[in-house]
Amino acid sequence: MRIVLMTCCILMLALPAKALEIAGVAVPEAITGDDGTTMVLNGAGVRSKFVFDIYIAQLYLEKAAAETKDVIAADGRKRMVMHFLYDKVEKAQLVEAWNDGFNNNTPADELPALQQRIDQFNAMFTDAKKGDVIVLDYIPNQGTKVTVAGAEKGVIPGKDFNDAMLLIWLGDKPVTKNLRAKLLAAGK
Repeated sequence: MRIVLMTCCILMLALPAKALEIAGVAVPEAITGDDGTTMVLNGAGVRSKFVFDIYIAQLYLEKAAAETKDVIAADGRKRMVMHFLYDKVEKAQLVEAWNDGFNNNTPADELPALQQRIDQFNAMFTDAKKGDVIVLDYIPNQGTKVTVAGAEKGVIPGKDFNDAMLLIWLGDKPVTKNLRAKLLAAGK
């Protein structure tokens, strides 16, 4: 009996941990950046508009954080992933949503210093189709690397830009409060 019990325990340890799944998409609970830095899933959820699921948002940090101020204050690597579920989101809709997010969550006196970089950011996008993934990687001392559907589009310099961008989801007027709560869930 003891051998059977030990064998069962060993087999259970050998099995891979169950991956988190959202809307049929596997969401890794930890990832490794290009430089070998490990980031943990801070939270994830579906961005819905009306009755439509638009994308899955995933926030990865080096250290879990429960409060927006702690996410923003962190100097380490950060990654926001958007995995599109909706058939097609046109570039104009993406840019409008980005601009609304920046305007709603960035103090008016800080926007002029960011505007050129916001315009550069907006120019990196095309229509997003179901299955497309946008990855927004903050790399300390470099900026925010933008990857759209597997193609690297460039780097937007400055931590201030990344902070403003993350506030689109985590600020006082996020895309949805429900999604903000889910993105901050791991730190709680």
